[in-house]
Amino acid sequence: MQFPLTFWEIGLWFAYMAIVLLITSEMITPYFEEEFLIIDKKPLRISALIFGLLFMFFVLMQIYRFPPS
Repeated sequence: MQFPLTFWEIGLWFAYMAIVLLITSEMITPYFEEEFLIIDKKPLRISALIFGLLFMFFVLMQIYRFPPS
């Protein structure tokens, strides 16, 4: 049985998640946190950073595997 996702697709998923989490953490303002949202921005930013670093790792691995001609 073959895994349905390729190495590059997983890297793109990491990039997408990093962008979504970063935008979400920036869109949440302190005003919303005080009113009705109980979401801490710090864990969102940390998880966005982790996903971004994972994406960069996957890009570097792709460059290492398939060097540009």
